[in-house]
Amino acid sequence: MHKTFCFIALFWIGMYPLLAQNTSKRQQELESQRIRLKNEIKQINQLLFTNTKTRKNALNQAEDIQVKLNVRNELIKVTNEQVNILTRRINLNQRNIGIQRKELELLKEDYASMIQKSYASKSLKNRLMFLFSSKNFFQAYKRIQYLKQYASYRRKQGLAIEKKTLLLQQLNQTLINEKTKKGLLIDENRDVKGKLANDRKDQEILIKRLKRKERNLITQILKKQKQTKEIDQEISRLIREAIEASNKALGKKGNKSFELTPEAKLIAANFSANKGRLPWPLEKGVVIQRFGRQPHPVVKTTIIQSNGVTFATEPKAQVRTIFKGEVMSVVLIKGSNPSVLIRHGNYISVYKNLGKLYVKKGDKVKAKEIIGEVFTNKKTGKTELQFSIFNNVKVLNPKGWIYQM
Repeated sequence: MHKTFCFIALFWIGMYPLLAQNTSKRQQELESQRIRLKNEIKQINQLLFTNTKTRKNALNQAEDIQVKLNVRNELIKVTNEQVNILTRRINLNQRNIGIQRKELELLKEDYASMIQKSYASKSLKNRLMFLFSSKNFFQAYKRIQYLKQYASYRRKQGLAIEKKTLLLQQLNQTLINEKTKKGLLIDENRDVKGKLANDRKDQEILIKRLKRKERNLITQILKKQKQTKEIDQEISRLIREAIEASNKALGKKGNKSFELTPEAKLIAANFSANKGRLPWPLEKGVVIQRFGRQPHPVVKTTIIQSNGVTFATEPKAQVRTIFKGEVMSVVLIKGSNPSVLIRHGNYISVYKNLGKLYVKKGDKVKAKEIIGEVFTNKKTGKTELQFSIFNNVKVLNPKGWIYQM
């Protein structure tokens, strides 16, 4: 039985640091995500819900609420995973505490038995008699060594008990801390779920109002999509023209990709090397529309296409370039706001819906250089920047390129 316990104890003692290290690393990642999501909710409230004087139409309100619902749902998922990890850690700690307590009991039993034997031996004959009764010098030397080893073993046992007691105290404190944190996370999650339910009710009220005029609503969405498509088609045309003109200047024809000079190759290579680390095109903002084909956030039966991401930001927000390059084009389409295309070798970054322009075609720009100001819609009160990245004519998902998007 004692051997079986020792084997189990050794197994858990060996596994505990590894399991604790893995869960600790994941817990740190989740905590970082939780803080980021909480900050994102604050920004959403500041950027989309503080301007109560501006009367948004029901569709815009419902869309804005959906942005918040998405982030709150993500926050709940992250917090739930944190709680689950803490539950596993608490169970692991409790199991480890049980093993350590059992080991401490065994150490104390062994130590008590040793002390009893020591005193029993001391009462029968003292150490001098034990030494003097040696038959020869060699035996006396051996007995001295034995007494030293015995005393050393006693000290080691005492230190082992002290160390084990300290470990138990630390484990108990860790357990208390983890239980406290778990309780706080559960309370926070309960609060977030309550706010989520309230937001959902508000959205349901708006959707009921919208359903009465659903046809008109779909027409609105399709009209907006048509305008977006026209801008995207114009941007694609300008990129193809730029490729043709650039290649022609280098004596190359018929290629659908940029032929690069040594300098342009270096810029493109550096741009690619910074994938996932490129700065945001705004100092402050939240993503309110993601990349690709997706159901409309309110009218789920209507599919929309996004060739980039849309940020909500504050009025008069400055737009900055994500990498050094050259202004390839400035797009001006009737009925829409200007867009700027910046070339970085064979990559192009696109900044749409600008209210003010600070650059023109041919300008060289540095990373984070201010190139314009985002347009603010006076009717809705929204300040939105649409942002895209292309590799030659292929549109890319900015999420994989921009830091922590």
